[in-house]
Formats: sequence, structure tokens, C-alpha cells
Amino acid sequence: MTTSQPTTPATPKTAAKRGAPVERFWHKHVRADGTWRPQRPDGPLTGPPGEDLADLRAGLGRPAGSVPALWKHYTSKVDGEVTPELEAEHGALALYGLHQQGQNTPMHRRGVGVARALRELRGPDESTRAAMDRRVAATVNATSVPAFLYRLRGLVPLLRDGAIAFDYDLLCGDLMDWARPARRPRVRRSWGAGYYPWEPATPADPDRNP
Repeated sequence: MTTSQPTTPATPKTAAKRGAPVERFWHKHVRADGTWRPQRPDGPLTGPPGEDLADLRAGLGRPAGSVPALWKHYTSKVDGEVTPELEAEHGALALYGLHQQGQNTPMHRRGVGVARALRELRGPDESTRAAMDRRVAATVNATSVPAFLYRLRGLVPLLRDGAIAFDYDLLCGDLMDWARPARRPRVRRSWGAGYYPWEPATPADPDRNP
């Protein structure tokens, strides 16, 4: 930690070793197979404590590093400055606290992108699909990380109500890319491929006249 006066909200230096695997909050509670991790030997398979989830939700709409209750949950490497990695982790932690609230099953699921999870909300009704399409399009047209997170904040409760999980590591990666305008097209393409169910055109009937 530097001793000079920081120009951004103070953040704690993480205990993670340089080059060591990062174990984020959701990894501490969810196994790789998507089941709960016991918090003590022979303990029950339960989710994160409610007070920890409340700490995470306190970060909703707040800048990274500005909520002391969240400091102990950060794993991103910092040295007196807020980095894009910390901003991404902060946003993902806050959304995870919202997503996991009141759920008995893990809302972190490896390999499932956010857009793929949102696809399950499209439903069979055309008006519902159109409304979801507009909201997802508005999300990936956001021009800043705070705007991107704000729009996601409106979608995550819908996923929570449907008990639909997604991969928070992938979300962290998307948020870090979103902080760099040159990388946003990659995120949009990835979301488009995951969200919209493109299907091949129906083959023409050979017996029909052209």
C-alpha cells in the first residue's frame, strides 16, 4: 500500500498472492459442480450467510472501494488505486448478493454466460420476448460500466425469481472488457450468440412453385 494520499476511494490491499488462483466470494461457497461447499468440516451444505449477502448488496450503485463492508470480500490486486479488475469484481459481487438473496440453490453456475441465462426469460409469448429483447439490447448498448451494471441490476431479479443461475467469473470478464471501449464489440457479439436463438431458415418445399 502506498503512503501517498489516494485520489480515489481507499481500498484494502488484497491478500491474494501474485500469480495464485483467485478464489472469489462465490468460489468459497459453490463447488465446481454447482453444489454448495460446506463452510466447516461435516457442516451443512448451505449458502452464504445472510449478513454477507447484505454486505454485497450494499455495493449496488456504489463505486468500487466506497463501501467498507465489501472490503473483506475483495480479491482483486490493488495498491492504493481502484483498477478495472476491482471495479468488475465489485459490480459482480453486488449483483451476486442481489441474485442469491432468498435462494436455496447456488446462483453461480460455471460455463453459463449471462446472456444465455437471460435467454431463458424470453418465454413463449411474443410480447414478453419483445420486451426482454429490448432490455437486453439496452444493456449491451450502455456506454459505461455503471450504466451496464444499472441495467443488469434490473434484470438480475428476474433471473432470481426464476432461480436461473449464471457464471459470475464470465460476468467479471465482460465487465473488465466493458471498461475498454475497443473490447465492447466482443462482449456484444458474445451476448448476441448466447441470447438470441438464431435458427436456420425453413428449407423450401421442392413441390412448391417458385
